[in-house]
Parts: sequence; structure tokens; C-alpha cells
Amino acid sequence: MTSLSELRFFTTPEHDCSYLDGRRATTLFADPAANIDTALYSTLSAVGFRRSGAHIYRPYCEACTACVPVRVPVASFKLRRRHKRVQARNQDVVVVQAAPSLKPEYFELYQHYINTRHADGDMFPANLNQFESFLVNGRPEATFYEFREQQHLLAVAVADQLADGLSAIYTFFDPDDTGRSLGVYAVLWLIEETRRREFDHLYLGYWIKECQKMSYKMDYKPLELFVNNRWIPLSR
Repeated sequence: MTSLSELRFFTTPEHDCSYLDGRRATTLFADPAANIDTALYSTLSAVGFRRSGAHIYRPYCEACTACVPVRVPVASFKLRRRHKRVQARNQDVVVVQAAPSLKPEYFELYQHYINTRHADGDMFPANLNQFESFLVNGRPEATFYEFREQQHLLAVAVADQLADGLSAIYTFFDPDDTGRSLGVYAVLWLIEETRRREFDHLYLGYWIKECQKMSYKMDYKPLELFVNNRWIPLSR
């Protein structure tokens, strides 16, 4: 296995930022050829790295620090009234663990979600190769959590099991089912699952203050933000 001291990193050429209009971005990648085990992957997550497909990365922009890693310290998290309402609306939902795969019902739901909710993003239009490289092919720590009402697939949350918690990689859900707040319910479920497994943190990826699509992450306080190479608490 590769150790942290042996691990090489590479930077991408500067490119258009995916989140903030008019900004340029650079990304730092861990060597994709390195043999990174769960312990090293967990160490990288704890210092602000993230996974997309098989790639472990973090923003490395020279003049911008807008992308802030965030995680929920699950022992301190308390449900708010609106969270309890969402849980009540989803009492009939059963969550089943499954290995990442190219099941047609997964892709059909993913495609409908991307093409409906993210038609203005860089993942539109969704296609099978994109789905496979982004969510199916990746890390052995990954699990698909199926959210079902009887046999009907409502949502899939993709998460990795780290040494100290779960890392929420991506969630896609039925965009036509607006009454359940499925995205919120998936995060709440992952928080409870992290706590049930007696882990410390649910990693939620990057929060960007100026990006509306990232604002939902502030709904799960208390949070910890990785700023100046240390995690700092944010309770309000």
C-alpha cells in the first residue's frame, strides 16, 4: 500500500469553475495509479479531499478559497422541527444497502434526476458512461443505499465508509416526488446511520457560500468547516 509520504499529487491546468461564474479553478489530484487503502483515503478526507469516481481530489485554486470542506459531528446533531416533519413524511420508506452497479432502474432514476434538476450543469445530459465512471466505478468503500416505498425506488444515496465516518458522495432521487423532500431525508438518514455505526462524522463535501446549490449544507448544523488546515465548529 502507498503511504501518505510516498503519495504523489498532480494539478490540472486552470479551467472554468463549475460552481462560480467567471472564476477559474485548479484541482489537486492524488496519483490515480497509487494503491490507496481505506486508512489513507480516510486521512485524505480528514484534510479536505473528496472523491469523484476513482479520483481523490481537492480544489487548489491560487486566488480563491471559496470551496470549504464540511462535515457533521453526528453525536452533536439534533433534529430541528422541519427535519422531524421530513422524517414523518417518509415513515413508509425502507432503506436497503446494495453494491454499486449498472442496474437499469438506478440509471433511469439518475438520468431523470440530472436531466430535470441539473439541466444547467456540466453533467447534463446524463448518459450511462458518465453514471458508471462517476458512481459505479470508484472505491471498494462505496455503497448504494436504496430508498424504497414498497418496491418503488425513490432515491439512491451513494456513500463511502471511512475510518471515522461516512462520506456522502452523491444522492439522486425522483424529482417529481416533491412532497417527501427526498434529498433532505437522505442526509438525515445518513447522519443517523453514521451515528448507529458509532462513527464520528458524516462528510458532506464542499460548501461554497456564494453558490446557491450548496446552501442546503448549512441546514445540518452543528457543522465543522476545514479552514486553514484545521476543523473549526460552526453551530449557528
